[in-house]
Order: sequence, then C-alpha cells, then structure tokens
Amino acid sequence: MCGIAGVLKIHDPGSEPPPHHEAIPEEWLDILDDSIKRRGPDGAGRFRDRATRADGTIVDVALVHRRLSIIDHEGGAQPMVHVRHPDGAGELIGFNSIQAPGASLGRSHTTPPPDDPPLNPPKPPVSTIDATSLPPETDLVAVAFNGCVYNHRELRAELESQGHVFCTDHSDTEVLVHGWRAWGLYMQDEIDGMYAALIWDRRAGQLAWGRDVAGEKPLYEANSQRACFYSTSVVGLASAGARIDQIATTPYLPGFRWWLSHGSMSIPTTPCFEKGPATFSVAPPSPNRGGAPPVNVTDHPARLQQRRITLPVRDASGRSFGASMERNIEIVEHAIRSRLEADVPLGVFLSGGIDSALIAAIAKQSAPDLKTFTVRMPDPRLDESDDAAETARVIGTDHRTLECEPRPAEDLVRLIEQLGLPFGDSSLLPTYWVARAARNHVKVALSGDGADELFGGYRRHQINRTLNRGRHLLKLIPTAILDQRRPASRSTYVARLAVAARHGGYSELLSIFPTPDLKRVVSIDNEDLGASRLSGTTDPLRDDFEHYLPDDLLRKTDTAAMAVGLEVRAPFLARDLIDAALRTPLSILMPNGQRKGLLKQIARRYLPDHIVDRPKRGFAIPIGEWFRSDYGGLRQLLHDHLLSADPFPGLGDAGVHINMAYVRRLLREHDRAGEPSISPWHGRDHSQRLYMLLVLSIWARWLDRVRRASNGPTGPGDSTMPMMA
Repeated sequence: MCGIAGVLKIHDPGSEPPPHHEAIPEEWLDILDDSIKRRGPDGAGRFRDRATRADGTIVDVALVHRRLSIIDHEGGAQPMVHVRHPDGAGELIGFNSIQAPGASLGRSHTTPPPDDPPLNPPKPPVSTIDATSLPPETDLVAVAFNGCVYNHRELRAELESQGHVFCTDHSDTEVLVHGWRAWGLYMQDEIDGMYAALIWDRRAGQLAWGRDVAGEKPLYEANSQRACFYSTSVVGLASAGARIDQIATTPYLPGFRWWLSHGSMSIPTTPCFEKGPATFSVAPPSPNRGGAPPVNVTDHPARLQQRRITLPVRDASGRSFGASMERNIEIVEHAIRSRLEADVPLGVFLSGGIDSALIAAIAKQSAPDLKTFTVRMPDPRLDESDDAAETARVIGTDHRTLECEPRPAEDLVRLIEQLGLPFGDSSLLPTYWVARAARNHVKVALSGDGADELFGGYRRHQINRTLNRGRHLLKLIPTAILDQRRPASRSTYVARLAVAARHGGYSELLSIFPTPDLKRVVSIDNEDLGASRLSGTTDPLRDDFEHYLPDDLLRKTDTAAMAVGLEVRAPFLARDLIDAALRTPLSILMPNGQRKGLLKQIARRYLPDHIVDRPKRGFAIPIGEWFRSDYGGLRQLLHDHLLSADPFPGLGDAGVHINMAYVRRLLREHDRAGEPSISPWHGRDHSQRLYMLLVLSIWARWLDRVRRASNGPTGPGDSTMPMMA
C-alpha cells in the first residue's frame, strides 16, 4: 500500500526539447510527492528517464513513490527499475549503487525537511534513480506500484519457469516488472490483487497504467498542453498548478449531478478523471493528439492500446457459486487465506456481522495468533463492540476493543481536504476512527468490503424486484401526504419507493437527494436534472459492484486507511470470488429473497447460528442528531459553512447554482424534526442531505484556495507549474 505519481512529457518529432530536468522540473515532483506522503511513511523514491521512439519523438518521464512497507522490506523499494542485458541477464538498478546527487545513474538522496505537523508522517530521505544518460537501446522497465499482488508467489514461479530471473527474495513489485515483459497489457489477466500501477517501458517510450478489477486503489489522470500527470491523489494534480478557475466544465457536469444526488462519482469535478477498474492503458503519443497507436514493445508487436476485463454474466456455470457447498467453501477459504501474507503485524476488523466474522474464523485456521479489533462507537445504539467481543470469544482470536477518540468536525475537514473530492458518505468518519485506532496495533487489516455487493446484503436488493413490478401502482401514491420526518420510518420508506417509481428506478433508491429535492437545491447550466443514469435494472448487485462499491465504499476505505498509513485488504474482492459471484444467478445468492442467503449457508460451517442470524446494523453515525446537538463541533461547522456569505466559492462560475433559500429551509426543517411537539409537516430529517452540502462547501473552499494559490504572483504560466486544461 503506497502512493504513486508520475509525469509524462512528450515532445513532437523534430522539436528541440529542453534538458530533461527543465522539461520536468523538480518542483512538480515535490508537489506530487507532498500530496501522497501520508500513504507511505516508510520510504520515498523517484525515477527519471528520457527515451526516443522509433519515429524520433522524445519522451520524458518521472515517477514518484511513497512506500508503506508490507512485503519484502529489503528488496521492495520503489520505483523499481530493471535493466535487461543483451545476454538475457537482468538486474535491479539503484539498490547497491547509491551515488551523490547529480550522478548519472543510481540513487541520490536529499535531506528530509523539518518535523511535519501532527499526524503528518516525517518525510524520509528521497531516493532518486536518474536513467537519462543510459544508451538509447537500453532495455529498461520501471514500476511505481500501490497495493498488493496476492498471488505473487505463484506468478513468480510461472515466470521463472519461462526463464525470468528474479533479483529480490519475495517482492510482489518485481512480479510486475517481469510480468510486463512477459505479458504486457495482458498482465492484468494474471493478477489477483488490489493495485494501481505506473509502468515505464523505455524501449517503447511508453507509460502504461492500470487498476484492479474492483477499483480498490485510486489512480487519477490530468492532461494539459504541457504534460500528462498521474497520481493516487487528486490533491496532487490540483496542487501541481491546475487551473481550477473552471471547476466543473461541461464534460464533468453529468458526474457532478450524479454526486449531488448520490454522494459519490466516477468522474470527479476537478479537471482530471479516475481510471476505470480493470483497465491497462498506455499514454497517448502526444497531449496535442487524441488516441494512441498500438504499443510496439519487445515480444508484443500487436499489443492492444487498452485492455479491459469483461465482467462475467450470470449463467449458473460450473465456475459459479452453488454447484456444491464444498466448492463454495473452497472459493471463500482461498480468497481469505490469500490475503494473510505480510511481513508486518496483521489483524481483522471485527464487527457484529457475519462478513468480518467469517473472515476471522477462516483466517484463524491459518494464523493461530490472529488479532481482531473493534472500536467502541460514541453512540451506544450503533456500538457493536459487545457483539464483536462475543464473536471473538467463539472464534478464539486475540481481541481488543479500542476507543475511537472522535473529533468529528476537525476530522471531517481534514479528510475531505486530503481526498480532494466532495465525498458525501458520512460513514467515512467512523471508518477513519477505526483505522486510526487499529494502526497503533497492526499495519495490515482485513475487512468485509464487497460482501454485500456480491452476495446481496442490502434491503434495496430485496425490494428492487417489487419496485420494477409495481412501478405503475407506486406512481399513484401521493408522497406529499406522507410523514417523512424520520428517515427510517415506514411512511418515508413508502415515499422513497414512490419517488423511485416516478424517476430513476433502482438508482433513486441509493440517492441522498431524490430527484424532486435535487431540482429544488441546485441548477446546472445545460444539464437536465431529471435525467437518471439508470432505470429499472434487473441486477442491482452487479450495478452496486460496478458503481457503488468503487465510487463509494472502496474510496471511503482507501481514504480513511491511507490517512493513517494502514493497509486494508478485502478478501471478498479476490479475483476468483468476484468471478464466481458475478456468474451466480440471484436466486442462488439470495434464495427466497434472503439477503446474503448463500453466504450465510457458508458461514454456518464456521459460526453458530446466533452469530450468523444477527440483524444487520450497518456502519453509521447519528449525523443528524450531532448537527442538532453540536457534538464534536459539527453544528457550528455546518452553520459556519452553509450560512456564510459564500458557502460554495467558484461553483457559480462553473455553472452550478445552489439555491441558498432552499438550503436554509433544510436547516430549519432539520432542527424542527428533532422536536416531537412540532407538527410533522414543519419538520423533516435532512441528516445526509445537510452532510452532503457541508462536504460540498468544505471541498469548494479548499479548491478555491488551491485555485488562488495556483494563480499567485507567478501565475499558472510559470515555468515550474503545469497548466491543466
């Protein structure tokens, strides 16, 4: 688990480019590095190179890496740079050839800065490999990698059988080096892991990037007329001098509309975009020309420009769940055991539910001294620590209940500014508190992410069929006469169904701002807020896997864990388990409509019925009550933002107009909904809607500060600052 970033500068054929260090100034790399340092407190590395393509195009590249050391402490330093000699032998350069700054090849070091603020890990010495002076014909591959390849030992054995010679003892990063040489863009077909990777192939003069199939690890890109930028952090791309005076230009407005409705987005509103899951691509030949030709590199003259895994269809094949219980158990056990390798302390996040309990029960068989953790939540109604402790006693793990020490207002601002996106899921806060508490005891934690999306764990999965069948009748229900003061009440539930029937179908069930409320709170230039992304889906699990899981849950986990330097692994997102679950018919995953019915059948092999049958609580906080009571300063923060003179700086210039009169109405109604004596027609709980608007305001203010900084005295055209279109 690490942070990565890169810059690609492509000069047109026949041009006379400046020297490499002027083409990609060190200041750019410093800014990118600063934005990812929290993700990797254990090491810092950089790589520089210049290559000439067959058509005469000169390409400059620089990679930046921050390491959270988990596997092979001695051999896994990055960026990992491998040179293959004409006789077929190869070596990793930089590890045993440390030289002074300015040397032509090897690792040079810079002095770390003074102590950073609290919770900001000290910056380790930066190690740089400069390969610009190598002969043009040098066969070199460099990798900057974030994540973990869980089947790296199997892949290593396969590659060794093909003649590849490894230099490290058991580094999973080196598997990517040799895997690229052997399989190129098809390497993703072999990997079981969570990852975002940048791979530089010197002989081709090409930079490739890729992400895992579930989207566990982020990777963003921004292009300008001057360079292409890549990073695991939106903050790095924005802070590198992006021109953010146009926050959401026309191509990004649909993504912004989706965020306002649902709280997460596939396309951020900053002028960059996140690479889709399971994609390996190569950078375009020039930022001035669209598209990229087929890659021409060693052994693969016809390699495709892009490789995208096609997700399987539900067909009840022999590769799906349900063929036999023994086969089901085999898939789940292998998924969990494959996530247990680490050279650092490892534990399991244990809640009161079956997902984490099943992980812990199976992991305990391979790790007798397994540690499990739960965090005591500040609200007893949402605290699962007693249930988790009972589960731990049954399984026999070394269990601890930790105190979470919440600072809601302070933590929220910090997390949104570190993420650089207006993330609207309030469970980010408890996820962060759990990660922060656990980080004092372990460096790797297993979680149950993905189980609900793959096995049908949400109530909306059950009711989607009813929604589709009864849409015409539901449309007749007059929602105006229903009491919607309490979000969990039956009348609110019926109202949500009626709204979903009239508008977006399943997608409306996930919305925080249903379409009628969305139209009242915002208008976007040239955007139809009545248009929904989805309508009447027959496979809600698949839709959640492709959208809700990567855009919300996995982004939340990555943000919270990386803020404290903790690696979180999700066994339910193992490649074979995903493949089997997506192939399995819903009638098998949810027999008789039972949520996670198949997973519960598997869990009964390891856990007693009273644990398996516990009701699902979810991972939530009473954000609405905290807005009323000012718990942790949240009410003050909410009012300071939403009642300020300019709550959303810059959005109006981008064509996004917030109806502040309606926002003030939401504040009044929310307060009145907490007063039992008030008529329900004068109060309504707007917990998540107000949270979304608060997050939007925090993000807009941060982005405005970045924009102002990038348009400072030197201006965005300064030679040390890239300009983002």
